Amino acid sequence: MTTGVPGLDEILHGGLLETYSCLVRGGPGTGKTTLGMHFLTAGRGGDGVLVSLGETEGQLRRNAQLRGLALDGVPVLDVSPSINLSGADETFNLLETWEVEAGSIHDSILEYVRKHRPQRVFIDALSELRHMSPDAFQFRKQVLSLLRQLTALGATVVCTAEAGSASDDDLQFLSDGVVELAQVPSGRMCAVSKLRGSDFAGGWHYYDLGANGMAVYPRLLPGHHQRSFEPESLGSGVPELDALTGGGIERGTVTLLSGPTGVGKTTLGAHYMKEAAGRGERSVIYSFDEHRHTFVRRSTQVGLPIREMLESGHLMFEAVEPLAYDPDRFALKVRHEVETLGTRVVMLDSLSGYQQSMRGEDLQERVHALCRYLVNMGVTVLLINEVNTIASPELQVSQHGISYLADAIVLLRYMELAGELRKTVGMLKKRTGDFEKTLRELAITDHGVQVGRPLSGLRGILSGIPEILEEKRAHDVARSR
Repeated sequence: MTTGVPGLDEILHGGLLETYSCLVRGGPGTGKTTLGMHFLTAGRGGDGVLVSLGETEGQLRRNAQLRGLALDGVPVLDVSPSINLSGADETFNLLETWEVEAGSIHDSILEYVRKHRPQRVFIDALSELRHMSPDAFQFRKQVLSLLRQLTALGATVVCTAEAGSASDDDLQFLSDGVVELAQVPSGRMCAVSKLRGSDFAGGWHYYDLGANGMAVYPRLLPGHHQRSFEPESLGSGVPELDALTGGGIERGTVTLLSGPTGVGKTTLGAHYMKEAAGRGERSVIYSFDEHRHTFVRRSTQVGLPIREMLESGHLMFEAVEPLAYDPDRFALKVRHEVETLGTRVVMLDSLSGYQQSMRGEDLQERVHALCRYLVNMGVTVLLINEVNTIASPELQVSQHGISYLADAIVLLRYMELAGELRKTVGMLKKRTGDFEKTLRELAITDHGVQVGRPLSGLRGILSGIPEILEEKRAHDVARSR
């Protein structure tokens, strides 16, 4: 049975089991009531009931409207203790139906369900019953009786409880399922800790509360996704670069484009997307560092038909504000591109920007999961990695420790030669085949990326300050005579 919460059913592997009970526990303001309202509005008109032990019907309906949820057609059974304005002492006893008057809360709920036979029952908050019970034993006895009879009458029950309250442990034990909601420094997170009779996706998952209620973003588990595809080499449209990379990069692999700022990493990656557009394939660039208009303008200046690619739908460029996303929400966006829109090439620009959306989590773990998912789906991945040093005797591929993920690594570097600042490109790694072991000079011109012939007669190019070998120096002197 669907919960009505986007993403939560995926975590529950399809939803709640019918005629079972589920406890939603969490602190104040975590969205427990909102989740229950989703559960009710997901049903057909008249097949649910909201049982309130706290808020009035008017308050509940107003709060639902503020969350974009319409409780029209959903009856509210208000069994909360009324305020006795006369000042007389009034005690609520929650005992078995054969022990107390028929007006008890226990009997009121069961009487309504027997009469109307709703398929969905939401009790908010069941933990309030503990304050009306003389001891923990009576509370457990009454809750167990209530849940058993409700499910026996064909109802699926969702109830809420305050995390850490006196009734919390008892309700977790008595319920068939438990969904936990929490507010942590990195954001709102939920987890399923128990679900009798069914499997579920473990771990913590981010969720949001907004104008449309609750939305859960399931944590990406790459092993659950697979698509068959034909391996093939994908060229860049630059013959010299393809020669350097041994024929191009491979479909369904991860390529790391690494280099200092301004060396041409994004522009180089865009050439592969231009070729993908020529094959009629869709590509997407997630830019954490650059606005769309800036990218379009500078790409046009180097001869890339980015505007036409965007207008035709062969390219999608999205400027991502990393502080507005969490890792699970971003992964769901990527999944939509791949599974719904058929995207075949994905670029993350850059890893440093993507790290800002981690909210303190391990970048390596999240990039690993996302890349493995994309590779399993036959998507070609381009990771843009910016190194901190312009020139250094020590070669640094990535400061994030993710070079092991890459099937291919393309290095872009600056070098100073004869007082001029120049760029070089070379390949450090390619799991799927051989490649050229030399470096070539790289230039970004009005006609796009241009790659020169292999550099020879130089030593220490990767350090940024190469030395001319004596053999080359003698050869150049002889040619000048």
